[in-house]
Amino acid sequence: MARISGIDLPRNKRMEIALTYIYGIGRSSAKRILAAANVDGNKKSDTLTEVEVSRIRDVLDKSERVEGDLRRETSLNIKRLVDLGCYRGTRHRKGLPVHGQRTHSNARTRKGPAVAIAGKKSVKAMK
Repeated sequence: MARISGIDLPRNKRMEIALTYIYGIGRSSAKRILAAANVDGNKKSDTLTEVEVSRIRDVLDKSERVEGDLRRETSLNIKRLVDLGCYRGTRHRKGLPVHGQRTHSNARTRKGPAVAIAGKKSVKAMK
């Protein structure tokens, strides 16, 4: 099993797909990394040699920001917005959508599960 950037790549998957298990690497960047490392994208992750794994590691170290560094940078960017008190920062602080989406009927992912508000019972229901 190959271990790259602190992540154990899944067994029996094509390298093009297996690299996407690393935070910060998508399909297109995985193809670019494999081309730079001169590794076939259709090769299974089980069959990689140590030389190929080290070439992929070298390319990642030189060109990509992944895992902990990327997570740290993202959290610092959000923290900077929150500290500034700008509109995007206040939306992050309140846990609401940041990029202008509507919140009246959607945004359940950011707002969390819907909470029922107990209202006044109608007059007909009380009779």
